[in-house]
Amino acid sequence: MRKFGLIGRSLEHSFSKSYFEHYFNENSINSSYQNIELAEIDEVKSVFSDGYSGLNVTIPYKEKIIPYLDELSDEAKSVGAVNVIEFKNGRTIGHNTDTYGFRNSIKPFLNNHHDKAIIFGTGGASKAVEFVLKSLGVDVIFVSRNPIGENQFGYEEVNNYMTNACKLWVNTTPIGTYPNVNDVLPISFNHLTEDHFLIDLIYNPEKTAFLKEGEKNGAMILNGQSMLKHQAMKAWEIWNCDDSN
Repeated sequence: MRKFGLIGRSLEHSFSKSYFEHYFNENSINSSYQNIELAEIDEVKSVFSDGYSGLNVTIPYKEKIIPYLDELSDEAKSVGAVNVIEFKNGRTIGHNTDTYGFRNSIKPFLNNHHDKAIIFGTGGASKAVEFVLKSLGVDVIFVSRNPIGENQFGYEEVNNYMTNACKLWVNTTPIGTYPNVNDVLPISFNHLTEDHFLIDLIYNPEKTAFLKEGEKNGAMILNGQSMLKHQAMKAWEIWNCDDSN
């Protein structure tokens, strides 16, 4: 039996385990999938020697994992974050399938109103979102607790002018994730319109407080579930691209 797993710090919110287990059962695949909670990233060394055939990586280790890998794919190198690890010929190779998942989940919904975006958060997931949006010709700015540089702003700076200019909002922070489902970004949603599109990478709960605020103001909304499915199947493709893996 081949075994796969998800590396993170707190994984009670994650659907990856149940998603892959369901996929394995549906397709009669003799494999298992485990949650691997690490208090510190250097614990990953022992995970690498534990016989896994492939690994996913989530918050807060998508960037911190990079120094522990032997190699990065071109996409992971460009993004600066890893969410998939391939084991090949005794080497660990980092990939980023978040870009594939995000691109495929949003493309059917984008229109000419969505030429400027606010990305909430500056972690590993935000880098994948930025990479995709820029490749689609969308200008982006970042909003976070600790803004650094001219392209980043604090939550208190999100005003009606910024809201009117940026009609695509993407939450890449964990704010609102189960069990803290009532938590919401400390911003005003009052100037949202039906031309706005709010995306939350969170998929548990299905409708976060962030998305509820958008819906209440007439905006189109999307959670992270379709992104999860797209990126997971891309990861499975990577793990199975060569029988020598």
